[in-house]
Amino acid sequence: MLINHQMETGDMLVVLKLDRLGRDNIDVQNTINLLTQKEIKVVCLDLPVADLSSAEGKLMLQMFAAFAEFERNRIRERTKEGIERAKVQGKKLGRPEAHNTTIAVQAKKAGGLSQSNVAKELRISIATVKRHWNK
Repeated sequence: MLINHQMETGDMLVVLKLDRLGRDNIDVQNTINLLTQKEIKVVCLDLPVADLSSAEGKLMLQMFAAFAEFERNRIRERTKEGIERAKVQGKKLGRPEAHNTTIAVQAKKAGGLSQSNVAKELRISIATVKRHWNK
């Protein structure tokens, strides 16, 4: 992270929006905590509390963390519900079987080729060849 190498104790980081500090809420919080530990003041211009290292700023971050955790839990619940619904409907879950790859690998194997040569000839990875080698 660029911040670690260029900012020093006593510096101030000013961002227009909070999402500029990380990919998601957890990443933003980790970045702010890291900066606060280095005694770098973090200011966000689009929030009612600009200084995120102040008591009010920390409270706001904790509220964001609570909302993020709630959203993660909701996503997890919806995913679980969707999987259960698909199972009830009889849908097959997971990666589809690669019958053609198995047939091609087995044919090359029967021809006496090594796994690495099969991978080269079929232009597939050695891991794929190994997965289909003894089927």
